[in-house]
This record gives sequence, structure tokens and C-alpha cells, in this order.
Amino acid sequence: MFGFGLESLPYLLLVVLPIGLMAVTIHEVSHGYVAYRLGDPTAHDAGRLTLNPIAHIDPIGAIMIVLIGFGWARPVPVDPRYFRRPGRDMMWVALAGPASNVLFAVVFALLLKATFHLPQTYAETLFGFFRFGIMINVVLAAFNLIPIPPLDGSRVMAYLLPLHASRRYQELERYGLIPIAVVLFVLPWVTSGRIDIVRTVARWALTLFYAIMF
Repeated sequence: MFGFGLESLPYLLLVVLPIGLMAVTIHEVSHGYVAYRLGDPTAHDAGRLTLNPIAHIDPIGAIMIVLIGFGWARPVPVDPRYFRRPGRDMMWVALAGPASNVLFAVVFALLLKATFHLPQTYAETLFGFFRFGIMINVVLAAFNLIPIPPLDGSRVMAYLLPLHASRRYQELERYGLIPIAVVLFVLPWVTSGRIDIVRTVARWALTLFYAIMF
């Protein structure tokens, strides 16, 4: 997504991979923690309420972080049967992931602002680190809020829709990752890049975030 080359290998290993793993780890832990607070001990019992990336790492997702600067972790297990109000509580659990990434991006933005007051040598070293921290967290939050199952945004949409429409909408989950694959790869390919929902959402989200923070 961010177009790194092999000449950027040190940057990939020292900046992209660690920050990427932190971003996806915080995203998943936030899901699990909110679920735990709402009565679901599943993630806690599975040892997933930890900030240790090893507990959450998905090999393919980690490779994608290195290759394109964007990836994912293993989803934390959530059992809505523990919730008092499953629809509403699943919405809060879903929103927790993107919200945590936005907060993480704000932290990186504040750190980036602080580099403006450092000597140029130190500022140049830290600038790329903090800038990528902003980028991946904002994009991760925005991407997950796209209302396509099984992304987090679909849980929010399912709660907001009328009951009958919500049930029909949630039936899309039976197709697994096919809807995401269509949005990520098929639409941009068929339209020669004219319809690229992910890039468009990411660009808008980053523009809005920088306008607010800077």
C-alpha cells in the first residue's frame, strides 16, 4: 500500500515491521479488552489480552506489513452469548479496535510535533518513524470501518440497520473474505484503478487527520 522497495530493507525491519505489529496488536487487544469488560472472558481465557505481539501475530499478515506496509493480526475470539445486549455490545467491541488506532495515531502525531523542536540530526531520524506510525494507524482504523463483513464497520452497520435488514446484511459473512477480496483487488482491477475504495478511504482519512492535528 505504501510501496516500499528492497533498498528500504533497514527501514522495513526497524520501522515498518515493529510499528505495524504494535498497531495490529493494540487493535486486537482493544477488541478483547472491551469484550472482557462487557462480560465475555473468551479472549482473556485464550491469553489474548496481552500486548506481546507473539500472542497475536498472523504470519501472512506480518509478511504483508513488510511487503506493503499494511497487514493484520489474528482476530481475538469473541463470544456474543456472554453479552447482555449482543447487537449493541458487539458494536462497542468492533469500534474499540479502530478507536485504539486513532488514539495511537494521535500519540505519534504529538511525538512528531515534538521533533520540530529537536536538532535536525535527531529530528530526521525520528521523523520517518513517527510519520509511519501515523499512517498505518489511521489507515488501519479507516479500513476497518468500511462496512463490509467481516470488517469492524460491518458490526456497527449491523447494529444500526433495522432488524430484518440487519439479518440479511449479516448473511454476507457466510462468504468469508470474498467481499473484501472484491473490494481490495477485483474492483480496482476491473475499473483500471478508477474505483479503489481502500485507497480513497485511506487518503480521505489521512487528509482529515492531518488537518485536525497539524
